Amino acid sequence: MSESNNWEKDVLTSIATEGLKEQKRSRRWGIFFKILTFVYLFVLLVMLNPSIQGGANKGEKHTALVELKGVIAPGAEASADNVVTGLRAAFKSPDTAGVILRINSPGGSPVQSGYIYDEILRLREKYPDTPLYAVVSDICASGGYYVAAAAEKIYADQASIVGSIGVRMDNFGFVEAMKKLGVERRTLTAGKSKALLDPFAAQDPKVINHMKSLLKSVHNQFINAVKQGRGDRLKEVDGMFEGLIWTGDQSVEIGLIDELGSSSYVAREVIGEENIVNFSIQPDFLERFSKQIGAQISSLLVEKELSLQLR
Repeated sequence: MSESNNWEKDVLTSIATEGLKEQKRSRRWGIFFKILTFVYLFVLLVMLNPSIQGGANKGEKHTALVELKGVIAPGAEASADNVVTGLRAAFKSPDTAGVILRINSPGGSPVQSGYIYDEILRLREKYPDTPLYAVVSDICASGGYYVAAAAEKIYADQASIVGSIGVRMDNFGFVEAMKKLGVERRTLTAGKSKALLDPFAAQDPKVINHMKSLLKSVHNQFINAVKQGRGDRLKEVDGMFEGLIWTGDQSVEIGLIDELGSSSYVAREVIGEENIVNFSIQPDFLERFSKQIGAQISSLLVEKELSLQLR
């Protein structure tokens, strides 16, 4: 009986000991994976946040870069608030030798573009020893060119698209379609022209003339801004102020831009400070992280679909 009790006790002790060892191993692996996850998230944060990656040290001269990317509109990445805030910070830095406004935009709001244009002129006057150059990447059209015209000089690639100096307002008309479908319009207004440009009503010649006058006024503001910014460098040709576009090398010939060159070229050869520090206003970390995750998922789905189609 005694030997039986000892045997059972030994087995229970052995099981308990192994259980404790397994718990310790589990805790160690748990700590390891927590540390690994923390390191991964930290590295990801550094990769996604240019401000953490660093730039010039205090007291070290640099070229300041501000991005104007996408449609110029309120609340967009290329809103006047974002671009102007970045420009102010770039000029305010005592170590900024020159500023590059890198533009890749099809245009957008004339009001937002005008805000940026006026602020560039104000900053250039306030900091006369700090030059600002516009550098075009793929496209600098309409409102994008409106902004660029305020720069001291404009650079672009030979294949960049430049110009589109004009104003547009889009609308549709469904009057005939409504007649065929038997749909009746029942819009009530207080004010004869309150529903102007209603796509479900016939065009009113008086309203059309009024809107054309409005577009012409904004167009003239655009033209005057370009002429003020570019001055005698412009060699006016047919279509220059009628919405046509040109390549970078053609734009040099007619004075829409000054020279061909990239951001690194301007920083190195024109400003003389090859070290570039980005002063662009960045979306918050979570927003950029979610966008990158979404882009990766979309890419994987497309690759999967393509692979299925090719089989």
